[in-house]
Amino acid sequence: MEQKQSEVVVFGTWASSFSGRVEIALKLKGIPNEFVEEDLSNKSELLLHYNPVHKKIIPTIYTINGSKGQEREKVIEEFSELLKVFEEGIQRDFPGKPPFFNDDGNVSFLGIEVNSYACSYPALHEAIAVIISPEKNSTFMSWVNSLRECPLIKETLPDHD
Repeated sequence: MEQKQSEVVVFGTWASSFSGRVEIALKLKGIPNEFVEEDLSNKSELLLHYNPVHKKIIPTIYTINGSKGQEREKVIEEFSELLKVFEEGIQRDFPGKPPFFNDDGNVSFLGIEVNSYACSYPALHEAIAVIISPEKNSTFMSWVNSLRECPLIKETLPDHD
């Protein structure tokens, strides 16, 4: 098996907020890198070589994934309420400004953070449940969709196939 060589290799999965943040930060800094999509049920030799102790990448844990029925609905409702508080705080602290971009138009640290959790929502909604309600959190969704349209962010989003 021939491996493409790069000075920086990021091991991750499309759903990992951790590898997503690293990938965006490297792109912002102009550091060339190779992203290796890992199948956690069939880990690559490279991953096992570079992390021989734990033999895994850092997992992203979605509480909602393990819940069902009313418990799931309760978790989604609580998350929606947290997003409302987040929206109010952002509107207070960034009045009239897009919150996920710096004044120069580059993605802000907050934008990188939010992207790593929220920008892959179409896949999460399809795979697990509609977690972010466009009706209950329309402001947040408009911000996230604006972030998803940023060329830098588009480059890092997984294909939705």
